[in-house]
Amino acid sequence: MKRFSFLSFLISILGSALAATAVQAQSFSELASTDTPARHQRLLEAAKREGALTFYTSIPEKDMAVLSADFEKRYGIRVNVWRGSTVKVLQRVVAEKKAGRWDFDAVDISSPELEALYREGALQEVNSSLQKELMDETMPSHRGWAPQFLSVFVQAYNTNVIKKEDLPKSYADLLDPKWKGLLGVEVNDSDWYCGQVKFLGEEKGTKLFQDIVARNKWSVRSGHSLLANMVVSGEVPMGLTTYSYMIDQAKQKGAPVDWFAINPVIGRSNGIGVSRNPSHPNAALLFYEYMISEAQPLILKMNYLSPVKKLAAPIRGAKIQFIDPLTDRAEIERCDKMFAELNKLKN
Repeated sequence: MKRFSFLSFLISILGSALAATAVQAQSFSELASTDTPARHQRLLEAAKREGALTFYTSIPEKDMAVLSADFEKRYGIRVNVWRGSTVKVLQRVVAEKKAGRWDFDAVDISSPELEALYREGALQEVNSSLQKELMDETMPSHRGWAPQFLSVFVQAYNTNVIKKEDLPKSYADLLDPKWKGLLGVEVNDSDWYCGQVKFLGEEKGTKLFQDIVARNKWSVRSGHSLLANMVVSGEVPMGLTTYSYMIDQAKQKGAPVDWFAINPVIGRSNGIGVSRNPSHPNAALLFYEYMISEAQPLILKMNYLSPVKKLAAPIRGAKIQFIDPLTDRAEIERCDKMFAELNKLKN
């Protein structure tokens, strides 16, 4: 009996060693594209040996701390986070790639910028059975990244400054002189603006927003967290391009804020992608799958909207029109230029 137990132990050790060797011998692209029932367990075992991963993200620090702690508690793997705005994360990854550096293992930013990273060749296509659980309109066909939560542009207001009964019903209502000096937007929200213009018709929509800015001005802030904080303080009584989850979080803490939505409601996904050449490939893939599955209940708890079909819900009855992240780069640059020109009228 003792001999049999010892032999069983040796076989078990040998099996684990062979499995580890197989994972190491398999290229990362093969590992990422081959989704089998055994992959998760193989990833987990190899990721634990790696011990950590490096994650670049624009997710607010306090929310990222919750997600990192949950992942480490589940798997015993540390998440080393570098946080910046979506634009700064994009710039850092592109600069590092051009320098031949691959310091990040996974990245989570807004989907248009993620798509730019994919087109730069910085992200690895991933095949996962979990992807079929995600909303079709938020998942790119090439699978170079996946939606991790949804950001919806809403209009937030300071309830000490603006009464609910006075809220505008349409963007045309913002032509009223009573809104002069009360409005604010985020400097990079050209996709929100072009979504409105497309809905209204380019000529009509362009003129409407030019008239709003020319008559009543609006302040331009860098960063959605800053814009939300300005609404909370009352310095910007109404933010036209705030994220709903930020306002909900502030309201839960007792801040004098609320939000409403003028149609069309424009949404986009924040997504997660995996480096094409990660230092911690198994931990990177494990974290990717965690973020689109096990992390989703936490995402909802923190007032984000989930891209998982069974968890998705309408936003106060409004239908969200999602920005197409696969939009041609030339069109994105044209949109950026249009919004930048509009913002110059504020002076």
